[in-house]
Amino acid sequence: MPIATPAEGTTVRVFTFKQGLLSGIAHDLEIAIDTFWIDWTVGHVSATFDTRSLRVLHAVVAGHPAPNALSAHDLRKIGQTIADEVLVTSRHPEARFESASVSAEGDDFAVRGTLELCGARNELTVRVHREQATYTAELVLDQRNFGIVPYSAMMGAMKLKPEVRVRVRVPASATGASLRAPTSSA
Repeated sequence: MPIATPAEGTTVRVFTFKQGLLSGIAHDLEIAIDTFWIDWTVGHVSATFDTRSLRVLHAVVAGHPAPNALSAHDLRKIGQTIADEVLVTSRHPEARFESASVSAEGDDFAVRGTLELCGARNELTVRVHREQATYTAELVLDQRNFGIVPYSAMMGAMKLKPEVRVRVRVPASATGASLRAPTSSA
């Protein structure tokens, strides 16, 4: 049964990385997915992520958030470009993950399952690591495996790497229950 309020501290983040001749004027980015549902019970994980709820939080410089590197207007424009041109959220409003197996590895887990993104399905294994009172799942996805053409501009001189890093953090106290994230007010 879903819990009545969102689990405090549950987050979904996507990190993109620049490359190309003009990468010096581009930015690595941290993107939030604000609306999602995760059901994590013993031996099973399923999740749905509303791709329309993506929000570019900030640029990342040398691995650290750079909140003043981009204006609020630029952040919204980049988010709209991702939604319209990269993920085509009007046709693919959700990404879904369904586990086939969950195996314990000490305090950690290996979750094997299928991710459906932009109409393509691929099997993958997600490593879930316990860090004090939080479980963190982190994986690298190659956009091309899901039929996504990595964003590029200026005839390819400025582009994003095909690999993005996805990080999901869940408080250990919330496992065994359904988790819902609030709808973004941004």
